[in-house]
Amino acid sequence: MNSLNCNGKLVDLSFPIIMGILNMTPDSFYDGGKHNSLGDAIMKAEQMIGDGASIIDIGGMSSRPSAEILTPDEELGRVLPVIKLIKEKYPNQIMSIDTVHGDVAEAAINAGASMINDISAGSIDPSIIQVAIDKKVPYVLMHMQGKPMDMQDSPTYDNVVMDVLSFMKQKVYDLRKAGIIDLIIDPGFGFGKTVEQNYQLLKKMSVFSILDCPIMVGLSRKSMIYKTLTITSEESLNGSTALHMVALQNGAKILRVHDVKEACQTIKLFSLVD
Repeated sequence: MNSLNCNGKLVDLSFPIIMGILNMTPDSFYDGGKHNSLGDAIMKAEQMIGDGASIIDIGGMSSRPSAEILTPDEELGRVLPVIKLIKEKYPNQIMSIDTVHGDVAEAAINAGASMINDISAGSIDPSIIQVAIDKKVPYVLMHMQGKPMDMQDSPTYDNVVMDVLSFMKQKVYDLRKAGIIDLIIDPGFGFGKTVEQNYQLLKKMSVFSILDCPIMVGLSRKSMIYKTLTITSEESLNGSTALHMVALQNGAKILRVHDVKEACQTIKLFSLVD
């Protein structure tokens, strides 16, 4: 699959692209509270667009370890104003809604988003799958063991690579049969995985190419970087860049990142060695 149809706008995936993270949350692990006001959020969105983000991923709920699932109304109050304003100022900008709730996804798409990024694979609110089908928008299918509130308590696998692959294979089959055309898969780094399991997944990530879906990775500033290097998330840009290059070499088509400019530079350098 070399393109995504986002409400009539085609996203070319013949070469990797950037999804910029815009968290409208007070408690996300890295940038919580930084873009809560509408003005700050728009400034951040403008910066990411200028730096080369193909997609802006807007979320109103933190999915960090131990985070609680919010109500749809709480999420909508955070994300709808910024989606509407970005749509008004940048009508051609593609936006993704990062949510587990069908009601939030539907309202966000009606307001201007054209992609659904669901960390739960439909396990928290199955109606989100029907929204993706009805709205005919791309759907990001992510693997998570457990839920954010308990996912890091004791992640256990027989073989993390094969277990995640088996999960994805069944889900891709089910979702395609249900009518979703544009599917993106995300191995779910940091979502119910130990640091060691994350690196095992990254090392073997190329096996997911057998599913014939674009691969998206969310590695940016995560604990698998800063815990390994004994630094903070604020100090983990260099580590993020290093792992983004590994992900690209192993087949990633979408990098979901906090730092768009640096990720675009990584892709440019990757193009010279690919």
